[in-house]
Amino acid sequence: MTLLVAASGALESVSFLGLERVFAGVMTSNLALLGMAVGRGKAVGVTAAVLALAGFGLGVLAGASCTRGSAGAATHWPRSVLFVLAAEAVLLGVGALVWGLTGGVPGATTRYVMQFGAGLAMGAQSAAMVTAGHTAAPTTYLTGTLATYLVKGVHSGRQDVWVPLRFAGLVAGAAVSAALLKEARAWAALPPVALTLCALAVAAAPRAARTRR
Repeated sequence: MTLLVAASGALESVSFLGLERVFAGVMTSNLALLGMAVGRGKAVGVTAAVLALAGFGLGVLAGASCTRGSAGAATHWPRSVLFVLAAEAVLLGVGALVWGLTGGVPGATTRYVMQFGAGLAMGAQSAAMVTAGHTAAPTTYLTGTLATYLVKGVHSGRQDVWVPLRFAGLVAGAAVSAALLKEARAWAALPPVALTLCALAVAAAPRAARTRR
């Protein structure tokens, strides 16, 4: 989950700083940005927010359809969850390839398509984490995680070390892609792909071990 959070942070940097100034996975912020764009009469901002929201919604529906009937186990995620994460990695890989081929400066139409695709990827990841049940947690938005940690963790004295590590992962992922946008723009979309593949490999390890037995 920490790797997936880092991947979402890296993608948010590309989405907000490199595409259309909206987020790929934080729909609360995108709804606020949509309202701001409408209030200011900014058609471009409205289009970008709507594309991100539509992509995320479609991704959630697609992910939910692929994982319907699955249930997470105590030691591993269902095969359907791994399938959705693999599909997400492929989608992110295609986006990274397009981004790299354009030198990190895609045209307006391509940016819109990539914005929709980024939302699609984050929506699918969110649906996969819901299906994974008690063995997973939100990876594309951490506001609720922070509130729960402060109320039930710090306040009660029962602290989960993985929660602050997820916060650190989000910051680190966002920082890496932001730095690449500044210093090596064509490579900025690669960290989300690499981090998602690493997360997929770690998540598949328990299932592979059980199969070998």
